[in-house]
Amino acid sequence: MIRCLAVDDEAYAVKIIADYIQKIPFLELVGTTTSAIEALTCVQQGGIDLVFLDIQMPDLTGIQFLKLCGSKCKVILTTAYPEYALEGYEHDVIDYLLKPIAFDRFLKAAQKAFNILQPASIPMPPVLNTAPTVTEQAATAEYMFIKGESKNKFLRVEYDDILYIEGLKNYVSVFTPQQRLVTYQTLRDLELQLPQPPFYRVHKSYIISVDKIRMVDGNTVYIQDIAIPIGETYRDGFLRMIRNE
Repeated sequence: MIRCLAVDDEAYAVKIIADYIQKIPFLELVGTTTSAIEALTCVQQGGIDLVFLDIQMPDLTGIQFLKLCGSKCKVILTTAYPEYALEGYEHDVIDYLLKPIAFDRFLKAAQKAFNILQPASIPMPPVLNTAPTVTEQAATAEYMFIKGESKNKFLRVEYDDILYIEGLKNYVSVFTPQQRLVTYQTLRDLELQLPQPPFYRVHKSYIISVDKIRMVDGNTVYIQDIAIPIGETYRDGFLRMIRNE
């Protein structure tokens, strides 16, 4: 087993990395932290084989972390900034993952880590999706936190208040009866955090709360007076769901 630590100053990003680690049988999640200094302390104490590390963090950047930890562990960088790739590889990182990170790309990086950290005689175990996902964990909660407009600000949003969510590239807008909240995150990443039901993706750009549907008319679903298109890719599954088929 490869003992892993997930490090990112954004809580939702740590949750995604932790969920990915738990899906891969040759990785063991030892801990998560939003503090690079705390992560460095853990590494220096020993027992960490691999760190999934964000670059842009307060107090101590990912590059500074690499210089300080030396050869005590291997590192896979996770970041939204491609310009640090060359410097990262100069510090012998295993891989460089650009956010938003798809699971198949994460798995490829994990396999590279396995080949480096495990003896060649040990076969790589198959990847089985048996660990609880972020979505399954979210089903037991009644709210989530989304990143606010400043770096360390997080807003609590009750699931029951959400009408629908609209995505635009790396931003999403969460609509409630009282307000619209905009956060830097992909719709796919947010979808992984939401309990299903009541949330359902009906379009490449929209997730809705089924509990808030007023009417479905052809290829359009109405929430309050808002008309939301149903994408062709999602139509059949959505109609089966509302028909209880």
